[in-house]
Amino acid sequence: QVQLVESGGGLVQPGGSLRLSCAASGNIFVIYRMGWYRQAPGKQRELVALITNTGSTNYADSVKGRFTISRDSTKNTVYLQMNNLKPEDTAVYYCYADIYVLAAGRNDCWGQGTQVTVSS
Repeated sequence: QVQLVESGGGLVQPGGSLRLSCAASGNIFVIYRMGWYRQAPGKQRELVALITNTGSTNYADSVKGRFTISRDSTKNTVYLQMNNLKPEDTAVYYCYADIYVLAAGRNDCWGQGTQVTVSS
C-alpha cells in the first residue's frame, strides 16, 4: 500500500559527502514523520535523523553538525545530506516514515535500504 524508494548511497572517501533521498508513494493520507535509520554489520539498527510534518528535527549525537535532514512535503520526499563522512558512518541506511495509510491506519513504513561505505 505504501512504498519507500531510496537512492543516493555509494562509496565515498573519508571527509566526503553523499545525499540520500527517499520518496514515499501509495495510499498516503498523512505523513507524520520521515527519517533515516542505519545498521552497521553486527550492530543494532539506530536512529540517524527524523523530521516531523511541522519541520522539527532530531539527530543522533554522532551525526550532529555533519548531517542535515530536510523534507519536500509536496513530493513526499525526505533527504539526508551527509558531510564530513567518517568510516564509522558505514552502514545500510533505511528510510523510515510514520504514515496514516488510507483504509489501514497509522503504520511504521520502511524502505529496502541503501548501502553507504566510507573508505579510502
